[in-house]
Amino acid sequence: MLKAGVLGAGHLGKIHLKLLQQSEAYELVGFYDDSDAVAEAVVKEFGYTRFPSRAALIEACDMVDVVTPTTHHFDCAEEVIKAGKHLFIEKPITQTVEQAVAIRELAKKHAVRGQVGQVERFNPAFSAVKDLIDNPMFIEAHRLAEFNPRGTDVPVVLDLMIHDIDAILSVVKSKVKKVSASGVSVISDTPDIANARIEFENGCVANLTASRISMKKMRKARFFQKDAYISVDFLEKKCEIVRMKDAPEQADDFAMILQNAEGIKKQIYFDNPEVQDNNAILDELEAFATSIQQDTTPVVSLAQGTEALRIAMKIIADL
Repeated sequence: MLKAGVLGAGHLGKIHLKLLQQSEAYELVGFYDDSDAVAEAVVKEFGYTRFPSRAALIEACDMVDVVTPTTHHFDCAEEVIKAGKHLFIEKPITQTVEQAVAIRELAKKHAVRGQVGQVERFNPAFSAVKDLIDNPMFIEAHRLAEFNPRGTDVPVVLDLMIHDIDAILSVVKSKVKKVSASGVSVISDTPDIANARIEFENGCVANLTASRISMKKMRKARFFQKDAYISVDFLEKKCEIVRMKDAPEQADDFAMILQNAEGIKKQIYFDNPEVQDNNAILDELEAFATSIQQDTTPVVSLAQGTEALRIAMKIIADL
């Protein structure tokens, strides 16, 4: 078992602590948080070991899980890597692309593994169909959330949209050619609702909308490719595939047949792949343990985390 510790014991940090303690891949050694009040409350409620300093925790670990505010990501990651420890770091990887590149290069220099916490990659609905998403040419994603003061210290693009940016970059095998965006600040100092259009060199276009002032929650993505449409509901953990194939000469009475202007007939097939229930955060942490033990590239590498941040920052610059 890998000795693991958590930097940051806020809302998400407490979830990571609980899951690392449950995991059979890790031995939880404890945590460190700058706030005495937060740390004391966590010790009192859960009994986790509190370390006196960041350095003391890092020294006791094989893997350090950074769940601090993004403003502290770079300093924490730099200290973890220079100590020769493996790094799991929540999204967004850092505040700036320059910091992310520096972390990536530092990890190479010290020969340690790093994974970014893009949890939707482990969403069971996305996992059920991601291998079936083949050269999509149009993608539409909506990620809507009710207002929550927690998270408003960063733009909605880094808070919410980056999940969809990362998922889309993982299935579109082409470089980004152009980014355009618009957004509105309603409650916060930075945009609370944003729309972005990402154009890829292969002709694929992705249209993303993210809002943290919605009346209802929604986390959906739709992928359109030749002869197929794939929808993923990240919130409800459901997915659907609609395929079109050449219609047989003798179709049964209940078959759905479409005929275009040229007279070509297609039959529509509906498929709802089985979605295996899981804990996506536990899965991403344990996938990282596997990559460390087997010396393989993590599912969401530091390079991929950097690219997702790079596109997010381009969107923010255009708002």
